[in-house]
Amino acid sequence: MNEVPPDRPIRFGVLGCASIARRRTVPAILREPRTELVAVAARDPARARAFATEFGCDAAPDYLALLARPDIDAVYIPLPTGLHHQWIGRALEAGKHVLVEKPLTTRYAHTVAMLESAAARGLTLMENLTFLRHSLHRTVRDLVDGGEIGELRSVSAAFSFPPLDPADIRYRPELGGGALLDIGVYPLSAAHLFLGPGLEVVGATLKHDATRNVDVSGTALLCTPDGRTAQLTFGFEHAYRCDYVLWGTKGHLVVDRAYTPPPTRHPTISLYHQHRSRTLTLPPEDQFANTLHAFIQSVGTPRSHSPGTRSRARLLSQISETARITR
Repeated sequence: MNEVPPDRPIRFGVLGCASIARRRTVPAILREPRTELVAVAARDPARARAFATEFGCDAAPDYLALLARPDIDAVYIPLPTGLHHQWIGRALEAGKHVLVEKPLTTRYAHTVAMLESAAARGLTLMENLTFLRHSLHRTVRDLVDGGEIGELRSVSAAFSFPPLDPADIRYRPELGGGALLDIGVYPLSAAHLFLGPGLEVVGATLKHDATRNVDVSGTALLCTPDGRTAQLTFGFEHAYRCDYVLWGTKGHLVVDRAYTPPPTRHPTISLYHQHRSRTLTLPPEDQFANTLHAFIQSVGTPRSHSPGTRSRARLLSQISETARITR
């Protein structure tokens, strides 16, 4: 176990200079008094040096050199999904706690192996699926549990946006590209959050781009043993949509901008009943900072640090393996 003394910050290294690191996670690390940014490494050393200058840390010559540093307790991995398994494994072997962008890996078996490896070593391995840490969704859960919409019967969740730049890494199959792994994980996670681990995939579709050899959109229907359902839609070829709807026996509620709210946005929950409707407006939060807080709290504690990760990975695998492919 890599124990961090309680009287000093957790010292972070970063593997990769992705946009999400620059825009959201690294600024959260710098703002948090219990964390310290020590070094960054990139495939391109010049890019690492520029990143290091921007954020006031060291530039390691490569990923392995960063992992070998004794002054780093934890690593944040914003690398392309297809590289997660390799570098999570090497980070854990080096005795580092790991915060990694979603999804944990591209394969269910790899995800299970990495979670078990982290547990065996007494290390934290956490998926940076930040929307789950926003208290907005806890408020929604409290409303549902309190009977606001009656018995929850169905979840409809969607995340989509227009086509990406042709050079975007999400169009590269060797790097774990594709819509299912990149954004399908969000509506799937919303369904899992409210309907629980008993979900199973009933049917799915994936539309493949023959030129790029990746899926660019998809749908899935899931069901619980007691007949509650989830309908998911995701893709890189739609107008922007980022929401979920919970439909119960007495009403339904809608959460817009559910997965990617800016830290200054006041989230809203729209509630609809037969003869009335109302909207709740909640305080803004930084869900990246919330996830970092959860990571800090989990470091050094002998418990699971990724609740739901294994179950979500199983469902992603089911969709990928059973989907009807269209072109």
